[in-house]
Amino acid sequence: MLGAILGDMVGSPYEFDRNNHKSKAFPLLSKKSHFTDDTVMTVAVARGLMAGQGNAQKTFAEVQHEMRRLGKAYPNAGYGGMFGRWLRAEHPQPYGSFGNGSAMRVAAAGWLFDTLDKTLKMAKVTAEVTHNHPEGIKGTQATSAVIFLARTGHSKPEIKQ
Repeated sequence: MLGAILGDMVGSPYEFDRNNHKSKAFPLLSKKSHFTDDTVMTVAVARGLMAGQGNAQKTFAEVQHEMRRLGKAYPNAGYGGMFGRWLRAEHPQPYGSFGNGSAMRVAAAGWLFDTLDKTLKMAKVTAEVTHNHPEGIKGTQATSAVIFLARTGHSKPEIKQ
């Protein structure tokens, strides 16, 4: 979690520079560093996963609740257009996104569960709240699997496989 949040803050000054900053010589944190929507949603998903206690239906509802609660508490964190509309919707529905948003916020799934199967199942649940396209789900599961495997002592070649 701390790594995801710190990475968000370190990258925040460069988020929209269209890959123009190619130097490896940059400060980790500067006056321009700040948390973004990715941090807000990482915290929301972690809270939802913990409240859901491994139950898929409850987790879906809790993740949705926390994402909307924290999204409204931090309305200027940098949400994309589709997600912003989802936040403001009276009855939010998954919108078929295959982007990387759900993968950006899933770090907690890699830490909270005892098996890879459970990690993948719960990562899928968190993605389906908004990113219910198969590609969005795959990205979320890949991210959570890497975290789970690294946490449980697997080697880099094992994780790559």
